[in-house]
Amino acid sequence: MIQTPLHNDPRRYGLVARLFHWSMAPLVLVLFLLGLYMVTLDYTHPWYQSAPELHRSLGVLTGLLLVPRWLWRQLDPLPAIEGRRRERVVALSTHRLLYLLLALTVTSGYLIATADGRPLALFDLLEIPALPVTLENQEEPAGSVHRWAAYTLAALSVLHALAALKHHFIDRDATLRRMLGTPPRHLSTRQEPTTSEE
Repeated sequence: MIQTPLHNDPRRYGLVARLFHWSMAPLVLVLFLLGLYMVTLDYTHPWYQSAPELHRSLGVLTGLLLVPRWLWRQLDPLPAIEGRRRERVVALSTHRLLYLLLALTVTSGYLIATADGRPLALFDLLEIPALPVTLENQEEPAGSVHRWAAYTLAALSVLHALAALKHHFIDRDATLRRMLGTPPRHLSTRQEPTTSEE
């Protein structure tokens, strides 16, 4: 019987990190596609109001998951990153940039949705209040940041997924397998020593 530890170890991700990853990855995908779809709707479409409401609720859910995920990452060291030193530096930088873009997208989305002073709802289950003070036309600069961050996040996520597939099918290392929770078969022959700083 395969044990599933909660914490990361040097060879694979723990259950908590994997749950955060595989719950947020589809959320980000759905949010991006829904965002593209809803801006094409006119006021006569039945989803004209429902699509933005769903987009906002999923955005709130993403933000609520992002905070504990980031905290967990600070408390639970990552497994050793496989590959050459250059690849490991790129992978670590990409991870950090993904967190930054997620935070920018969620925060700017919140500022857009609460620009009129009304709270932001999560499926009518709870409300996130607006800031006590809002800026005039705050939705305009927030909208520009939101659009830029969302497109950049989507592009970087695609590159991130392609890199994982490259590690799996070309390098044949354990990068993808350990995020899937399957036992690594072997370490890559291209693995170089990692340092505790990484």
